[in-house]
Amino acid sequence: MVALTFNAAWNERGVAAVLTELRRRGHPATFFPTGGFAEARPAAVRAMGAEHGLGNHSHTHPYFDDLSTRERGREVRRADAAIRTAAGTDPLPFFRFPYSSTTTDSVADVNALGYAAIEFTVDTNGYLGPGRGMTVQRVIERAVAALAPGAIIQMHVGSSAADGIVLDAQALPRLLDAIAARGYGVVDLREFLVP
Repeated sequence: MVALTFNAAWNERGVAAVLTELRRRGHPATFFPTGGFAEARPAAVRAMGAEHGLGNHSHTHPYFDDLSTRERGREVRRADAAIRTAAGTDPLPFFRFPYSSTTTDSVADVNALGYAAIEFTVDTNGYLGPGRGMTVQRVIERAVAALAPGAIIQMHVGSSAADGIVLDAQALPRLLDAIAARGYGVVDLREFLVP
C-alpha cells in the first residue's frame, strides 16, 4: 500500500483535475495547504476537505529552521485557523514542513502543538515544471522508483513555474495506473499512522 499526498501553496490550477481523478478511481489522498493558500482559495480547500483529509503546511511557507519556537507556533496556529475557516471542518493533526526543512527542535515544537510531522518517501518534483527539466514521464519515473510498502508520495496541486503547467495533475492518471500495475493499492495516510 502507498499513500498519496498533495501540497498546496502556489495556485489551484491542478486542484479540479486531481480531485476528479481521485474521485473517479475512489482513491483517498491527504492535502497539505498553507494557511495563505486557504485564505486566498477557500473554495479549493473546501473541495479538498469535502473528500479528503487536510493537513497543515504552515501559513507562509518559511524555512522552519530559521524560526524561533514562538514564530513556529504562530505559523502553525495561523495556518490551522485559516484551514478550518476555509474548509469548514477540522484538519488532521498532521504537519508537513515547508521545503522539508526540519531540525530536532522544529519537530519538537510542532509535536508540542499536537501535530505529527509528516514527510514523504519521494517528491515527484512535478512542481518544477518543464522549464526546470521535469516532464510527466519523469514525474511518474520518480514515484515508481520509490514504490515500497508504506511509501508516501508527495505531489503538488499547483506549480511554482511561470508557465503554470501542473505536471503532477497531468501525470496522476498514468501514475495511478503504474502503481496498480506494480501490485500496490492506495490507502488513506491515516492507515499508516493510526493503529
